[in-house]
Amino acid sequence: MTRYVQPAPTLGDPYTGDALLRSWLRRQLGAGGFAAAQPRLVDLAGEVTGSLRAAHADAEAHPPELVRYDPWGARIDRIDTCAGWRAQRAAAARHAVVALPYLPSARAAWGAAARVVQHALLHLYGPESATFSCPVAMADGAAALLSLPEVDAPVREAWLPRLTSTDPDTAVVSGQWMTESQGGSDLAGSATIARPAADGSWRLTGQKWFCSAADAPVAVALARPEGAGAGSRVLAPFLVPRYAADSPLAGITAAAADPAPGVRVHRLKDKLGTRALPTAEIGLTDAYALPLGDPQVPGLVRAMTLVVVTRVHNAAAAAGGMRRGLALARAYADARHAGGARLADHPLHRATLGALGVDAAAAFALAGHAFALLGRVEVGADPDAAAELRVVAPLAKLATGRLAVASAAEYVECFGGAGYVEDTGVPRLLRDAQVLPIWEGTTNVLALDVLRAVTRDDAGAPLLRRLAAAVELARPLCSALADTLAAVTAELRAALADVVADPRAAGVVAGARGLALRLAAAVACALLVEHAAWGDEQAEVAARLWARRRLRREDISADAHRHLDLLC
Repeated sequence: MTRYVQPAPTLGDPYTGDALLRSWLRRQLGAGGFAAAQPRLVDLAGEVTGSLRAAHADAEAHPPELVRYDPWGARIDRIDTCAGWRAQRAAAARHAVVALPYLPSARAAWGAAARVVQHALLHLYGPESATFSCPVAMADGAAALLSLPEVDAPVREAWLPRLTSTDPDTAVVSGQWMTESQGGSDLAGSATIARPAADGSWRLTGQKWFCSAADAPVAVALARPEGAGAGSRVLAPFLVPRYAADSPLAGITAAAADPAPGVRVHRLKDKLGTRALPTAEIGLTDAYALPLGDPQVPGLVRAMTLVVVTRVHNAAAAAGGMRRGLALARAYADARHAGGARLADHPLHRATLGALGVDAAAAFALAGHAFALLGRVEVGADPDAAAELRVVAPLAKLATGRLAVASAAEYVECFGGAGYVEDTGVPRLLRDAQVLPIWEGTTNVLALDVLRAVTRDDAGAPLLRRLAAAVELARPLCSALADTLAAVTAELRAALADVVADPRAAGVVAGARGLALRLAAAVACALLVEHAAWGDEQAEVAARLWARRRLRREDISADAHRHLDLLC
């Protein structure tokens, strides 16, 4: 009897196969800007489908290992990573995945929209990066923090060029050492202490509990300056070299790759997902550190520059992973036969994939909009963009993180038993997605941040303006869509007024998650409407179905089935 062999799904080019990505870029960049971005994106997509996919597989198959001692008993705390992980690092530098928005040539070509082009690069690169997109995010956040005028010029000049280099031999990425076991997201519990040294540097002592990219040459750490008092606002960000090569405290006999004095890797984390990414518990004992701004001035606001960048990167990782998982599920449906026909022709399966396509489009719009706002803040110092970004960053992060997990569970199910077998690579989609609602704040933490943005920064106003404008844009497209947006906008206006009236009321706080998710769903709809009004048919269909499914809570199965080929 001949043994049946299921044809493997074949993924196409992630750039030419993503019509929404390309039309979004045309609208955001204009004809000239789009033409200028094309070569970069085509080049990266070609590498994603070839060498980076192989590097991704290698990094997943050979996770990092911690070597604590050399053969003679010296403590070395070396983290060994495989060739695939190193290839991802080199590719991120070559393709300027971190560097692009900082390059003068990119700002000359695209201005504030350099961040839009960067988002497109991340959308292509992230899903095949073995989660090297995490060090990329933290390097970008560190670069943004170093770019602040409050940071001493010598510190900026020493490290910013390395973080934004496009030469793999000189480019570095950054870690982020913030959480501690007793505090976690509650930064007020941070116990790491910073003490000034005679030479103007500082010394950090404490225990950091969840330090991703633990092999990175540098990290941004939060610490409490000695005598600064309690609470989180007084915490200050510091730059901490990871290796002896960059620490003045290392003796002349120390090898460059030795750990910096006072930095010890206790253990690598055994995580549910992101297994290729070295994440560690790190102890600091009088470790050399450089202040990023004046530590005597409360520094949590400065540190939030980094956090905003990493949150929008988190949204990009969620949206990119959703799109790549959708492409994989669709490719499998095209190759798999069941009940005498292809899965891709079965109405029920088509409806399932179509609904996933709607969610992927909404997630992409949220992430893309966050990057566009970030660019306007950085390049034009746009106060309206800054106010909107203050609330869009947490909204985009929390909504896309949850969508990514739900979508990944569906992608696994789309493959049946094969989706549960590790060597197909499919289970990784779910394992890796689960970190997205956790890193940089859980859904509840971010929902409370949304409340703070609404009450302290009047961040609800720009959202309500965007929603009201989208109602008018939707009228010529679909009256039912416009009516839905109008009703939800009125509902949200009333809910935000209640928040402002009494932000600490038990009912307001208890409902923060629901309000944040409702806001995010409405904003995603408005963004899709904006793109549809520009002339994108996929965005129009996605907006109508998203509004029915997420705002009116209707079943969209019949239309999701009918529009599958447009949606994915």
